[in-house]
Amino acid sequence: MTKYDSLHQRLRGPIAEALKKELGVKNVHALPRLQKVIVNVGINKTKMDSKELHEYIADTLKRITGQKPIFRPARIAISNFKTRQGGVVGAMVTLRGQRMEEFLDRLISYVLPRIRDFRGLPGKLDGRGNYAIGLKDHTIFPEVPSADVAKIFGMQIQITTTAGRDDYGRALLKQMQMPLAAERKASAASKTGGKPSKNVDSEAKTGDTTPPTT
Repeated sequence: MTKYDSLHQRLRGPIAEALKKELGVKNVHALPRLQKVIVNVGINKTKMDSKELHEYIADTLKRITGQKPIFRPARIAISNFKTRQGGVVGAMVTLRGQRMEEFLDRLISYVLPRIRDFRGLPGKLDGRGNYAIGLKDHTIFPEVPSADVAKIFGMQIQITTTAGRDDYGRALLKQMQMPLAAERKASAASKTGGKPSKNVDSEAKTGDTTPPTT
């Protein structure tokens, strides 16, 4: 039986060595590293504003991440979104250290391959080496049992690194085997329609996005 090395082990072994060669960096402390992962669920006032659904979201995030989420209140009222000041607009979990690495290991190795018609993730980073994934259906996580259609919600997974630049951040993600879609040529894109996977948002937004808590 082939031994499986966890992401925690690979980050400190073969991934670090590969990044040294690829980036031409000799000092291991100067290599791009994972800093934190934020799992965020936007709560839509018109569809998700019930105590029962809030409890379901909290329980689901706890199952997925192994950590209890916190609910985020709106700091200002926005009439267009029917949001009142102090009302709940999101639930989030911030992961660090080994719990963060275990979550990403499951996400890359098991969760993303479960997405139907998966063609890879969008390759765009934020300019500072950070990356966001938008998922439209939380039930792709094996920890979560099948849910009623009314309870299905989306989430955003924000991966923050110390890279400071996109090429370093992208190198780290690829060495972690994050399935970033290759740049398609115009002819190839025209054949496939250039569409991302159905359950992955190409703009890395949650399925039920509400205004940020600013």
